[in-house]
Amino acid sequence: MSLLIGGKAHSNWSRYEIDSDLLIPSDAWQVELGLPKGEFPPTVQTGALVEVRVGQDTVMTGRVDEISHRVGKDQHTLSISGRDGAAVLVDCSAPVFTAKQATLAEIIANVVKPLGITKTRIEADTVATREKVNVEPGDTAWDTLVHAAEANGLWPWFEPDGTLVVGGPDYTKPPVASLVMRRDGRGNNVMTLDQVRSMAERYSEFTVLAQAHGTAVEAGRNALKAAVKDAELSERNIYRPRIVVDHDADNTSTARGRARKLLSDSRLRAMTLTATVRGHRTSDGLPWQPGQRVHVLSEPHEIDAIFFLMARKFSSGRGQGATTTLTLKEDGVWVLDAHPHKRAKKRAKGRTKQGEVLEIIDVG
Repeated sequence: MSLLIGGKAHSNWSRYEIDSDLLIPSDAWQVELGLPKGEFPPTVQTGALVEVRVGQDTVMTGRVDEISHRVGKDQHTLSISGRDGAAVLVDCSAPVFTAKQATLAEIIANVVKPLGITKTRIEADTVATREKVNVEPGDTAWDTLVHAAEANGLWPWFEPDGTLVVGGPDYTKPPVASLVMRRDGRGNNVMTLDQVRSMAERYSEFTVLAQAHGTAVEAGRNALKAAVKDAELSERNIYRPRIVVDHDADNTSTARGRARKLLSDSRLRAMTLTATVRGHRTSDGLPWQPGQRVHVLSEPHEIDAIFFLMARKFSSGRGQGATTTLTLKEDGVWVLDAHPHKRAKKRAKGRTKQGEVLEIIDVG
C-alpha cells in the first residue's frame, strides 16, 4: 500500500488501515511509520491531495486530515489520516440557493462544484425534476446531496478515482469471487467467517401513517396509510409491528415507498457476514471494493448463496501480513425507494381529502 502525495509515493508503513463503507458518508484511511532518522517528509501537509494505492490500483482519492508527530524515549513515529472526497461535503455547509424546476444534475452541480468537486456521474435510467429546491443556511452539503438523491431512489458515494456517483446497487453484476469454508479445509480461502443474526431491530410489519399539508393551490390530505410485511417472519409466526408517522409523504405511493425502505433497512440489519481474507485482492486480481457481489460457500454456517459487499477494510501491521475484512449483506435487500425530503409547508385554508388505505403487501 502506498500514498501518493505531492507527486511522491510513500510506502514504508509500519501499520495501515483503509476503510470503505457504502453506508458511511466518508471513507477513511490511516497510516503509521517510524522516523528513525527524524526526517519529516516536507510534502506531507494537512489538506494535501492524496491518492491511496494498492499496487498500481487506486483505491481511494482524498486529502490529509490529520498529522500526528510523536517523539519519545526510543520512539519517533508519524501517523497520518484522511478521508475521501465526501469529507468536504460532510464537514461543510451547502451553498445557499433556491431553484425551481431543478433537475438532479443541476442540484448536484449547485451543491458540490463550489466545494471543488468537478467529476460527477448519475447512474439512473430516469430522474425527477424537483418543483422547488430550497437550501437554507446551516444545511450541510452531504445532507442536501442525500436528500436530492433519495428523492429519486438513489444514493451518493465516491469511486476510487474521486468521481462522485449518484446511483444505486446493481444486483445484476456477476460475483467477483467465491469465499469457501469447508469442514475438511479443502479449497478454503477464508481466515475467519462470522455470521451475526439479530432480531433487535427487525420488524414483521411496518405501517406508515402520513399526511400532506395543503398549499395555496391544493388542499391537504390526511389518513394516508401504507403497510408492508416481512414474509419470512410471517411464516415463522413472529409478530413485531412498527408504526411510523411521516410528514413528508404526499400520497400513498410515497408512503408505501417509505414503508418498503424501512422494511429493507430492518432486514439489512438483521444479518451480517464478516469475512477476513489474506491480501487485498480477489482470486482474479481485482481489489476488493464495496458494491461487488460475492458467492459464499460455508458448510459450518450452511450457506451457499450470493451476498452484497457493503464494506471492506484493508489492514496490515508490523509482524502480520496484509488482510482484508469484508462486510457482507443479504443480496438484493438494500433497496432505495424514492422518498423526497421537504420542509414543512404552511397550511392553507380549505377542506382536506381523505386518503385511501393501501392494501398490505408481502416483501419476501
